[in-house]
Amino acid sequence: MTPTPAHPAPLADKQATEYLANERTFLAWIRTSIAVISLGFVVAKFSVWLNELAAKLQPGIAVHRSGASMLIGVSIMALGGLLALLAAWRYDVVNRAIESGVVRPDRRLMFVVTAMVAMMCVAMIVYMLLTAQQA
Repeated sequence: MTPTPAHPAPLADKQATEYLANERTFLAWIRTSIAVISLGFVVAKFSVWLNELAAKLQPGIAVHRSGASMLIGVSIMALGGLLALLAAWRYDVVNRAIESGVVRPDRRLMFVVTAMVAMMCVAMIVYMLLTAQQA
């Protein structure tokens, strides 16, 4: 008869599940921050690309500065970086809570992140409306 492997206690199984769920959540935050940083890069470089394209298509045309797209793009990239930092902080907080057996949601963090994304959304909408009138 072969010996059966020792099974971890149910509490250890539950704790492992919580750790793995926390890690999946952290990775989702990181994927989101990468997407936000990428979007910011595209926004920041879009007007530069348009200026270069206009200069190649019509060499005598006056090239305008990048306008607000650079500022908005860099702001979006900064938001993506901040999301990555918040993800690491939250991951650590939740891991410590799992270890102590007291896990609570952090509603304030969710409201802060939501407010930051909403403000960036408003900035993008304002920018789009202002640049659409100039065209």
